[in-house]
Order: sequence, then structure tokens, then C-alpha cells
Amino acid sequence: MNKTLFLLAIILLSVGCGKKNNFTISGKIDGGAGKSVYLNHLTLSSLLPVDSAKLDNAGEFKFKGRVSEPTYFLLKLSDSNFATLLLDSAENITVTGSYKQFASDYTVKGSDNSSKVRELTLKFAAAKSKTDSLQKLFQKHQNDALFTSELTKWNSEYAKQVNDYTIYLNDFVKRNPFSMSSVYALYQKWGENNYVANDFQAMKTAASALYAIYPKNDQVKALYNNALTIIKEQKNVKLNNLMSQSAVNSPNIKLPDASGITRDLWSLHGKNVLLHFWSAKDRTSRIQNQVLVEVYAKYKSRGFEIFMVSIDNDKAAWTAAIAEDRLTWINVGDMKGSISALMNYNIHSVPSNYLLDKEGKIIAKNLKGPELNSVLAKIL
Repeated sequence: MNKTLFLLAIILLSVGCGKKNNFTISGKIDGGAGKSVYLNHLTLSSLLPVDSAKLDNAGEFKFKGRVSEPTYFLLKLSDSNFATLLLDSAENITVTGSYKQFASDYTVKGSDNSSKVRELTLKFAAAKSKTDSLQKLFQKHQNDALFTSELTKWNSEYAKQVNDYTIYLNDFVKRNPFSMSSVYALYQKWGENNYVANDFQAMKTAASALYAIYPKNDQVKALYNNALTIIKEQKNVKLNNLMSQSAVNSPNIKLPDASGITRDLWSLHGKNVLLHFWSAKDRTSRIQNQVLVEVYAKYKSRGFEIFMVSIDNDKAAWTAAIAEDRLTWINVGDMKGSISALMNYNIHSVPSNYLLDKEGKIIAKNLKGPELNSVLAKIL
């Protein structure tokens, strides 16, 4: 594999030596006559101004530049209205679109890499818009009994949108391991530190292929080093975190407690844990808290723990309820509805709970009162 990549790199470099490194970008932006358009070089950490031009009466413009390898640029009309281009040497590309909606309706011809980046940009924007809308709907109506069926539907649609786009992105990287567009794909994120791509084998393949061809490119080097870091982390996980791997049907939850300290559900492996979702403003939750206090006092010394997740967004009400109900176990919540935890565990109403065994596997659901006491008496 390494020899093949090396030979391919030599061939590509040999072909490239005979070409000029000049590129041109020309185009027409409807409705933009007299406005300015900017060309910026997109690096790992910043945008570097390259050139600017004023659109003529027909909305037309033209830029010339020089690159020695595929390079990312932004063609900007404003900070929020731009197109990302991936230009190679000797390309003559044409970009068209409308001034008001340039970011969402532009077209590009003459650059295969830029066309791939456009595909990635528009598909991700559509997926992100749908998931954000579903998340807002869920958060707005999560405590409303009239929306029970809608909550189930929104949760399923959210999961489908995430899954469909993740499958598409992983497949894109597998199909384009030698294209710099794969770097763009691998760094798409749903949120902070929440990358879309989750096929590590595809990432390793792309990182290795691109590094063989562009070993001095900063973006490729960052991707390659990131892949090496993940390899090391995976080895450590296999050696030192076997218990976490066994909890295949209970996703981890990391949320802050009332003191702001992040608490980790998986840190409780080795104990039987009641994972309980509640709200300080929900009457049924508060009534059930009285039962949980009695159960906890009875079984705590036998290796029983409660990990409570609040769906509230009012910290004062949350902390007051904890004190009033004498809840001495772990109680967490981000005060934004704890949406990720709710969706990971398919929670549509509170109170709801899961009983986890010592390995973190779900063994029962929605145990209440005498039933919870009976199950704990058998397993502890």
C-alpha cells in the first residue's frame, strides 16, 4: 500500500511539473453590480486576504492566482455569504449565483474538487437545518403531554437525519481518499467536538493517502496527526477501558451537577445504577422522589447508586427541589433540557428511568415504587 501511494505521488508530481501554476476564477453574480467580491486564502487558523474586485454592471468579475497544490479559498460577498473553493494549479473555473443567496445557490464549473466541496457544503447545511429545527421543537414541547406522539416522531426523524448524513459523509470519504475535499468532509461537525464522520478506517485511509501526496500541506498534516492520536487512544481504550466498551446499550452521559462539576455515568461501573430522568417542576417527579429517598437509604450500602438527569432550564428551581426533597445522590443537568441525554435514551416523558447492571447494561426500564424495591432486593 505504501509503495503504491509513493509511486502515485511521483506520477502526480511529475505531471504537475510540466504545468503552469496559474489559476483563474471568473463568474457572474446576479444583482451584485457595483458591489465588491473578495478572495481569501483559508488556512487552518485564519483567513488571509488575497484579492478583491468590484462587480461590473453585468455582475461579472475575474481573479487570477498561483498555487502549487490544491488550496482552499473563500469567495466572499460578506462574512456570512460566501462559497468555499478548492483550487488546483492551472484551473479555469466559473462561479455563478445571486448576490442575496450566494452561499446557498452558487454553481461552480471547471474544478472537480470545488464541485465536491459545494456538494458537501449544501448537503450538510440542509441536514444541520433540519436537525436544529427538530431539536428546538423537542426542547420547546418536551414537558407538554399534548405533544407525546409528536415528540416520538421528532426524535425518530432527528436520529434518521443524523444517521443518513453520517452514512453519506463516511461513504464520501471512502470514495475520495486522494481528494483534498475529504479533509473538508472529515472536519464537519454537528457541534463542538462532535464530528459527523465516525468511520475511523475511512479517516485513516484518507489521512495516509493524502499525506503521501501532500506531506507539507498544513491541513493534511493536521489530519494525519489527528489520525495518529486517535490510533493511540483506541489502543489505550482496548487495554484500559474494557468495561466501558461492554456498555453497548447504555450511552455515556457527562453533565454538570449543581456545583458545576462534570459527572460521568460510566464512572459508576461496578455498581447497580438507576438512571433517572426528572423535572423539578413536574409533580409526579417530585412524588416519586420520596420513594427514591427510601430506596436509596435501604440499598446504598449494597452497591446501589442513582444517577439523576434533570430536564429543567431553571437552575434555582432545580437546586431548590434537590434540597427540599433531600436528594443526596448524583444529580446532573445542563439547564438547557439535557437534550442529548434525552435523545440518546429515547426519553419522551418524565419521570422515566433505566436500571443498569454493574457492567452498565440496561436490565430494566421504568421501575416504580414496590417494583423497584422488589428488583433491587433480588439483585443486591
